[in-house]
Amino acid sequence: HPHHDMEIVTYVLDGALEHKDSMGYGEVLRPGEFQRISAGTGITHSEFNPSESEPTHLYQIWLLPQSKGIEPSYEQKRFDDSGLSNALRLVASPDAENGSLTIHQDARIYLSRLDSGVEVSHQIDAGRHAWLQVLRGSLELNGVPFQTADGAAISDEELLKIRATADAEIMLFDLP
Repeated sequence: HPHHDMEIVTYVLDGALEHKDSMGYGEVLRPGEFQRISAGTGITHSEFNPSESEPTHLYQIWLLPQSKGIEPSYEQKRFDDSGLSNALRLVASPDAENGSLTIHQDARIYLSRLDSGVEVSHQIDAGRHAWLQVLRGSLELNGVPFQTADGAAISDEELLKIRATADAEIMLFDLP
């Protein structure tokens, strides 16, 4: 199926996802791996579970790019598990900061795996917003409880305090 003018970030939690596209890329994403597609002027691609017996669990994030008509591109990366443990690891940004995937939008995506009882915090600049997605586990965000698959849209907050109440895995989006 075709796409254009879209930033698509995929993260596989369990199973696998096979990808083929009109740019010539054909990859299998495995647990812990990220993929970024900048559809730009247009691509055609397919995604499917390559296993007949194992289910696939993934998150796919769609962001509008800052400008239309960019050249399509593809990137796939696995981030070192040690950098994700009890810390917010930048995994996508507009400037590939700290080895993150490059997205064509003023947004930053963080991933973290938190041990029960651990707290991380994130400062939100004035005029910006955030989205927290609980991939697994349970936590409190500024004292409010969240469970697996819960999400929170956040505005008008300066500081996010995320404390795991059980082992947890999260994605945090810092957005314009």
